[in-house]
Amino acid sequence: MAKKTFLVESDFAALAKKARIAAGKRKVQVARELGVSPAAVYNAEEKPELPLHKLRIRMIEAYSNQEVVGPVYYVRKK
Repeated sequence: MAKKTFLVESDFAALAKKARIAAGKRKVQVARELGVSPAAVYNAEEKPELPLHKLRIRMIEAYSNQEVVGPVYYVRKK
């Protein structure tokens, strides 16, 4: 069975950057391949506070052997 790791959306930025670097791709190449602007790739990697989680997930899945499954919501008592 595959190992599961639980992450929060702010962790996706670092994981997307790590996947891109491991694949040997430059930000401009990634932008061209995914159909976004180079600024969007920069913001996805360097500014985790921005709502670019869909782009980050696309980067992680395109440039690594990992798949992002979610979202996961937890319900707890107040």
